[in-house]
Amino acid sequence: MGTVLDSVGKLIAAYLSKEVPGYEPFTPSDPEHLRGVIEPGDVLLVEGNNRISGIIKYLTQSTWSHAALYVGAIEGAAEPDGEPHVLIEANIGEGVTSAPLSKYFPYHTRVCRPVGLSYEDRTTVCRYAINRIGFGYDTKNIVDLMRFLFPLPIPQRWRRRMIAIGSGDPTKIICSALIAQAFDAVRYPILPKITKAGSRAARREILHIRDSSLYMPRDFDISPYFEVVKPTIVHGFDYTALHWADKQKPLEEVAGSFGVFPETISAPPLVPEAIDEEAPAQVSAEEVSAQPAETVERVTISEHFLLLKTIAMYRPRQRGRTRERAA
Repeated sequence: MGTVLDSVGKLIAAYLSKEVPGYEPFTPSDPEHLRGVIEPGDVLLVEGNNRISGIIKYLTQSTWSHAALYVGAIEGAAEPDGEPHVLIEANIGEGVTSAPLSKYFPYHTRVCRPVGLSYEDRTTVCRYAINRIGFGYDTKNIVDLMRFLFPLPIPQRWRRRMIAIGSGDPTKIICSALIAQAFDAVRYPILPKITKAGSRAARREILHIRDSSLYMPRDFDISPYFEVVKPTIVHGFDYTALHWADKQKPLEEVAGSFGVFPETISAPPLVPEAIDEEAPAQVSAEEVSAQPAETVERVTISEHFLLLKTIAMYRPRQRGRTRERAA
């Protein structure tokens, strides 16, 4: 009977693991940025494209359907081209295996980093996951696999339990449960259940570690103890370097490279040219009226202050009227 159940379970697992044709991620990963940012102990969330991914995303109401733990290069595990395996993950039909980082380059991913985790505890988490390589997935539990075959409308309060159903065998684990157990080994919280206890003397919070089977990939994203690391902006992002295919670059005089206080542009002098007060007047003294017509203000700019002077301006007499009066 066990052999029959195992065979049926493998058929269901193979069906669920097949990729859905026509999938195209909205924002695929940037390989170079991802390699330069991810560190041991980071959780890599993946938006998968196989049949089981769609059901998990429905049950969890999340973008993420798979999670893998980055542990660094694993000794003795590499691809035929020499690329080392750096991820530990648990897949239906395969169990706990290692994988290269390039496996998820075509997918939409997110890096979640535990905050404040010490180097020793980080090493313990990675070692815990590496030691689980070879653990299998319980394909004999048909009920455990059938839950992913019927994406029927399920009440919100039952969806998490649909993910948590399993055989209970500690050597048969899924992706998020494996990573949750690794962090539980060093008592690092993901989404602990908090009970507030009060007394006259003090109030305190008691943290209860949830069962590992209750965790989902999205829990690492919404956890208050994991930092979301976006590889494209960690080392700086320059939006002006982007080239848009549907828009031309702005003209040189419109979008030149200058700052708030440009140094390359020569500003006009603040001090006006000196006025030669002894220069001869253009109009003779006879042609100038005796009474000033109006006054103007002259502003002299010095180093630390402005000097304001009021100067009388005389209008020149009209020659025609002068001759009439003389006659």
